[in-house]
Amino acid sequence: MSTSRSAAVEQATARRVRPLPREFSLRLALVAVLAVAGVINCQSRDQVPVFDGQKAFSQLLKQCEFGPRNPGSAGYKKCRDYLVRSMQLYAEQTTLHTFPLQFGEPLQTIEATNIIARFQPQKQQRLLLCAHWDTRPWADMDPIAQNRNKPILGANDGASGVAVLLEIARLLNLAKPSLGVDLVLFDGEDVGQSHLPESYARGSAAFAHTHAGRFQPRFAILLDMVGDRNLEIYYESYSLQSAPQVVHKVWQKAQALGISEFVPREGYAVYDDHLPLLRAGIPCIDIIDFDYPPWHTLEDTPANCSAASLEKVGRVLTAVIYGER
Repeated sequence: MSTSRSAAVEQATARRVRPLPREFSLRLALVAVLAVAGVINCQSRDQVPVFDGQKAFSQLLKQCEFGPRNPGSAGYKKCRDYLVRSMQLYAEQTTLHTFPLQFGEPLQTIEATNIIARFQPQKQQRLLLCAHWDTRPWADMDPIAQNRNKPILGANDGASGVAVLLEIARLLNLAKPSLGVDLVLFDGEDVGQSHLPESYARGSAAFAHTHAGRFQPRFAILLDMVGDRNLEIYYESYSLQSAPQVVHKVWQKAQALGISEFVPREGYAVYDDHLPLLRAGIPCIDIIDFDYPPWHTLEDTPANCSAASLEKVGRVLTAVIYGER
């Protein structure tokens, strides 16, 4: 774990963490072992399509052009429509999963939207990749007090994971992997209060409640905050606890590619969109670089992100996807 976070970030992180029951963790670990056991990676590097970091970064910039995408805002509505159009361009099936989202003080309610894109939906063996597309309504970690009620731009915390998935969607449209792939863009991840961990990850909770029985992927991978210019991605603690075989599969793939930014040591425990999926029996890991000083501040802008970081994450993900048999 990097030690460069401020004490305030450490405190906020701790508030988002809640231990998983031991029997739950053992059950998910068994599911993960069964999900990946016996899978042979017989695909050469040359057969993996090339992930383009510049194209992914252009998708990050496009989202930021809409401004903050906090639920209910003008930027939120424009970005939602753009993401739906983009997925419809690439995927065989694109569906919208709407659910009521309550948040804020005073309390407000909006119709939130998870975006589900399915590639080769006829295939039984599948992978699930996901990220959240909404941004935080309040810059509550900003060092300037008068900024703390303003919405953030969310270049890294929101746009980066989505940018990687949009570039992956383009590749899936061009080159079909052996397995079917589902991409899900979650809404309502970042409307939580720091002292109430389960007030986060609302879109994935709604998805797990409504759709988990219909989606039985071999495993799932969540992307969150993967665009940091100074990228360092450690094992996320809940992921390592509940789906260790998937964690090691991904980090070993990064090692094979020479991508040292995937650090094979335990780092943070983060209440994120993977936890509702884990509870629903889907082995899901979180790829997240939580050592990001602009987190939940107005400085979470494209200037603090890079195409190189997106490309490294994207190369690992495409190698995993196209390596499955």
